[in-house]
Amino acid sequence: MPSYLTAKVPGTGGTIKESPEDFLVEELPLYTPCGEGEHLYLLVEKEGITTHELLHRLAKALGLRERDIGYAGLKDARATTRQTVSVTGVTPEQALDLQLNNIRVLDARFHRNKLRLGHLAGNRFTLRLRQVKDGALEHALDTLHILQQTGVPNRFGEQRYGVLGNSHRIGRALLRRDFPEAIREIIGDPALIANERWRSAAEAFGQGDLDGALAAFPGRFRDERALLHALRDGKSPEASLMGYPRKLLRLYLSAYQSHLFDRVLAMRLDSIDLLWPGDLAYKHVNGACFLVVDPAAEQPRADAMEISPTGPMFGFKMTPAQGQAGLLEQSLLDKEGLRLENFRLSDGLGMEGERRPLRVPIENPTARREGEDLLLEFSLPRGSYATAVLYEIVKDAP
Repeated sequence: MPSYLTAKVPGTGGTIKESPEDFLVEELPLYTPCGEGEHLYLLVEKEGITTHELLHRLAKALGLRERDIGYAGLKDARATTRQTVSVTGVTPEQALDLQLNNIRVLDARFHRNKLRLGHLAGNRFTLRLRQVKDGALEHALDTLHILQQTGVPNRFGEQRYGVLGNSHRIGRALLRRDFPEAIREIIGDPALIANERWRSAAEAFGQGDLDGALAAFPGRFRDERALLHALRDGKSPEASLMGYPRKLLRLYLSAYQSHLFDRVLAMRLDSIDLLWPGDLAYKHVNGACFLVVDPAAEQPRADAMEISPTGPMFGFKMTPAQGQAGLLEQSLLDKEGLRLENFRLSDGLGMEGERRPLRVPIENPTARREGEDLLLEFSLPRGSYATAVLYEIVKDAP
């Protein structure tokens, strides 16, 4: 049963992302280019492609290596996004003259340093909801008002868990060293797979027919096919899985971290703006955390959205909460049969962990009708998702 911070306000209903124009994301830079230096900052608009695809196409067009292109954050493929990347050895004229499908370079200015992951203040979203219910504008404005006062629940949501909604289960199996289960989840449950050839491959795998699974899998499933080849060649499930791309294995582990955070968030949703004894509070101005010894003394700062309680992104270096908050987090780990030390994996897969605020401020939110559609605009800090706001406004999955 879905739970909402704004449960007393009816949802707008509606659909989104019928086209990339329905979802516009604009990076809010941490700093602006100074106009001099060896790194050329490009403001790029892309439509319907991932950030990694953007980097690949830019590198090919400009004769660069992908790893030499700097970027501040990853952006949704199913959207129109404006983000900044940095390159070297390229003139502004060369960049502005690029003609690439679904990519436009809007601006080019020099700066002294390469753009790094996390070098952004946040993102501004412009979202179009179609087929909304009667009274949608009033309900959206009421919800946005509550979110401004209380903060936005900083949930990851379903989009974090992959096309089959099971990335976190793969991560859990990896942590538990249940490699056969992890492989089963990667290949997928046939009942959840829409693609006919993929579904046939999953069915064959479930019947122990590795040759049949390999014959059915589409060629673009290179990683899954390599995994099946390793199993067919007699390698153990662990050895076969360790041949999988590290970045994907880490993605699964990160999805499990996100899933556990969302569970803690759900348990604290009714008091998301209140500090508990033993909380580690997050300073929104600089991201630093401190232990809450006297909740009553610190609560006025929380009321002013200067600080917020945090939840766990579990890892072997994460600082646990104490007191009441710590007991809640530990009970979840106990239920999962895990300790923080379980996240100390080898082969470059160790997850250090961190604290994440349970809520984030929403800046300059607006809502207005445009014909039969509802147009929403708001800004969120980096690392937070527009879907967390949509979840509260729409209340039926958009």
